[in-house]
Amino acid sequence: MKQIWDIVIVGGGLAGYVAANYLTNTNLSILILEKGKSPGGRARTNNMNGQYFNLGPHALYKKGKARYILEDLGIHLNGKTPNLGGTLIENNIEYAAPFSPLGIFTTRLLHSKERMEWIAVLWKVMSIDPEKLAKQTFQQWVNQITQSKTIESLLFTLGRLATYCHAPERMSAKVMALHLKNAMGGVLYLDGGWQTIVDQLHNKAIVSGVHVQPHTLVKHIERDRQQDPFKFVLSSGEEILGKYVICTSGPHELIHMLGKKASLPIRDFFAQITPIKGATLDVALSQLPNPKKLFAMGITEPLYYSVHSTYACLSDHTKNAILHVFKYHHPEEIIDGPRVKNKLEQFLDGLQPDWQQHVISRRFIPDITVNQRLPQIGDELKLQRSKTEIPGLYIAGDWASPHWILADGAVSSGKQAAEEIILNEERKNSANYDGRVPAI
Repeated sequence: MKQIWDIVIVGGGLAGYVAANYLTNTNLSILILEKGKSPGGRARTNNMNGQYFNLGPHALYKKGKARYILEDLGIHLNGKTPNLGGTLIENNIEYAAPFSPLGIFTTRLLHSKERMEWIAVLWKVMSIDPEKLAKQTFQQWVNQITQSKTIESLLFTLGRLATYCHAPERMSAKVMALHLKNAMGGVLYLDGGWQTIVDQLHNKAIVSGVHVQPHTLVKHIERDRQQDPFKFVLSSGEEILGKYVICTSGPHELIHMLGKKASLPIRDFFAQITPIKGATLDVALSQLPNPKKLFAMGITEPLYYSVHSTYACLSDHTKNAILHVFKYHHPEEIIDGPRVKNKLEQFLDGLQPDWQQHVISRRFIPDITVNQRLPQIGDELKLQRSKTEIPGLYIAGDWASPHWILADGAVSSGKQAAEEIILNEERKNSANYDGRVPAI
């Protein structure tokens, strides 16, 4: 007879490994199926000639859900917090970024009245109850709190920095407010990149008895009757059985795996979910031509630049600089890879002249998925309903949390899926216990 696993987790990224580590406190057998050769998903870090490249710029909220949950699991997070200063660029003119007290009072971007309004707006962002914004887009909320086009642009820029979202007319104001609060609490750039998180989660899971099967693609998830185990049909033709499933793939992959036979009333919602995307130019330099330029963003152009190695150890050679240049894509944008690459290189030219003379390694990815879901109004209600539609199936991942995206969404939904399974098992065990004392 085939082994029936208690829990099969589809996907070995942050969500899957967090769920697995919380479930190791039970006596349940756990199998992680990972389609890649190595675990991590978008949290992987690539070692390129002794330089450690995350998949684009990664930062961990110091006050976010992910940090607290990871530390609860005993994960060590080593790194430093970048300064709040930097440069904002509009029409090739540079301004001090008003993201710190010094920047607010020295920047030429704001006149005296706007400085005071910007302080008041930042206070509103920090003090607002996000629940009051549940029926508004980010753009609608911004239009309510300021009439200044400059401050409006600053809020959209800060929003891109906090969420990677470049669609204020579609983005949920509630979700944006939650992430803005976290972003203003600071971030960590991690020594060794985000692979250090993945490796620690993986090692803890293995030591606790979790089985991991890499390079395994799940084609279909089937179940004839509710009391039957789930059947996982792999691309190799192999079949695996499991009582519970935690699926951490994207919503479109989930629909494909379940097929049309599965009862999924909100299938249309999953199918219409739009990912957040961008383009990244990851660069390692032997030296920075302009060592004072460490952070910059475009105001009207959705561009980002940051030297992460100033605050985190990301190279085997301490004098090397690891930086990321990023473009935030609009969901409806048609992506022209060569044109985007040229734009990112030109942006870097203005900040680090002659940088190409010092290149050790570089990588350009024109169309990278940053998060599987652009959060929109009403998403949280539909996501909450989805959790009860197929008993025994739980979803986790950066798109599956009603309130959070990015790492906070992945980690918190992974923990929640584990807790729901543990609670369900406790209910079953309680119902099976009839109160009789066993004979001696």
